[in-house]
Amino acid sequence: MAIKSDNRHLYLQVIDHLKHDIEKGVYKEKEKLPSEFDLAKQLGVSRATLREALRILEEENVIIRRHGVGTFVNSKPLFTSGIEQLNSVTTMIEQAGMTPGTIFLSSATQGPTEEDVRRFSCSIDEEFVVIERVRTANGDPVVYCIDKIPEKILSRAFNHKDESIFNTLEKEANKKITYAVAQIEPVGYHEKISPILACDPETALLVLKQMHFDEKDEPILFSVNYFKADKFSFHVLRKRV
Repeated sequence: MAIKSDNRHLYLQVIDHLKHDIEKGVYKEKEKLPSEFDLAKQLGVSRATLREALRILEEENVIIRRHGVGTFVNSKPLFTSGIEQLNSVTTMIEQAGMTPGTIFLSSATQGPTEEDVRRFSCSIDEEFVVIERVRTANGDPVVYCIDKIPEKILSRAFNHKDESIFNTLEKEANKKITYAVAQIEPVGYHEKISPILACDPETALLVLKQMHFDEKDEPILFSVNYFKADKFSFHVLRKRV
């Protein structure tokens, strides 16, 4: 059905029209859209206008374009969180109405890297506990977690039954995380982690690196979390000053 013209640019009208069709289920998640020729004809616009609309929709992660294959509707994120909110993965999963779970992969003690010495302001003789886990939501793997904690804070023999590393630190080390310095970046297919998270080859990962501190500004935990980009969405509230 052709779009009804209004005073806005045509490509903006196309964007709204396609978003509406996706919301109404005309095009379902992971469904392939008609070819550019057919879709432009249906909407009554030029292919140049359609391509501009599709470009913006791809930037907004509404669709995904696979070269030589076609354009598909992206899956909607199951979990959303403000990046300014320091929520544990457990809390994010629970807020989505799902049951969090954990698959423990390994726990080992190792010496610090040069980056650890800088991050934790520690000596090269200090030992660290490194924990690797996969977090699940209703049994499905959604996050690959690597946590690094000074051994003097939390020994290797911590309680694996506790889903949240924040809770473990409070219960067993009397350390409460109050803030973190975070860095987030997208990465493509990861040879090791993507298969563990059951990612499709075209599914990207969002890597969240965080240095956590307690109320005394003591560095407590460094974490690297790999989130499935089609399951998680992060946003930030920015205010004009």
